[in-house]
Amino acid sequence: MSVPGITETSQYLTFTLDRELFALPIAKVREVLEFTAVTKVPRTPNFMRGVLNLRGNVVPVVDLRLKFGMSCTERTIDSCVVITEVAIDGEMTVLGALADAVQEVLELEPEQIDPPPRIGTRLDTAFIQGMGKHDDQFLILLDIDKVFTSEELDAVGGADSGPAASAA
Repeated sequence: MSVPGITETSQYLTFTLDRELFALPIAKVREVLEFTAVTKVPRTPNFMRGVLNLRGNVVPVVDLRLKFGMSCTERTIDSCVVITEVAIDGEMTVLGALADAVQEVLELEPEQIDPPPRIGTRLDTAFIQGMGKHDDQFLILLDIDKVFTSEELDAVGGADSGPAASAA
């Protein structure tokens, strides 16, 4: 059984969070950066780690592990920030997502992707586009546009209009 809407071979960037393998459609990924210092922004959601300066632009950085109920991402030599595009009310916003490590870019055929499970997962399945299968391993394919509510993204997105924006 395949996922409706996935009808052709797609490329995904795979990364790990707490030893689990996740993937984002490569079309949503701009680049991958080393996890360097971020500037904390007061009164933002707990999953927001801060902002970083990306070529003069303020980019909010979120910790997907915290968003998914896991422990906080610890900085290691493999830690990185996946710069992605997220739709907020029809507008694209650039967002950095912390990952324990980036793995590789994979191509998945539609028959390698199953619908998300209805029960027995730690994640709200609205976040999950599907479950990819590659080399006897499952990949959780994220729909980055559904990982955050519009209210959460408004709280995070508001960070680029405050004092931190002029300081970057």
